[in-house]
Amino acid sequence: MPPESNDSALLWDMLDAARAVREFISEFSYQDYLDDRMLRGAVERHIEIIGEAASKVSIAFKDAHPEIPWQRIIGQRHVLAHDYGEIEHNLIWKVATVHIPDLIEKLEQLIPPLPPDIDV
Repeated sequence: MPPESNDSALLWDMLDAARAVREFISEFSYQDYLDDRMLRGAVERHIEIIGEAASKVSIAFKDAHPEIPWQRIIGQRHVLAHDYGEIEHNLIWKVATVHIPDLIEKLEQLIPPLPPDIDV
């Protein structure tokens, strides 16, 4: 099932934010992450963006693509946005280092190519 036009934009937002997380942590260890408040904030914010975009993807598209853990992604966004005092940094690090690369791979298979005149 091809994504609706708005779904395509939302998937691109998810992919862009996921790639940003991957880039942010690429040269850092878990201890670096713990020691760098700005890095933690950047990673958390982009995970929120992924979850917010995921929450707006059409139900039809979500149903057609159960390989994406939509509810877990959206749930993580809610934790970061509303339960920020309860953030477990080791779990966010796992999201960034394990789940984000997997999500990137899955999203890249679903997103239609951009027109040649658009730069990402």
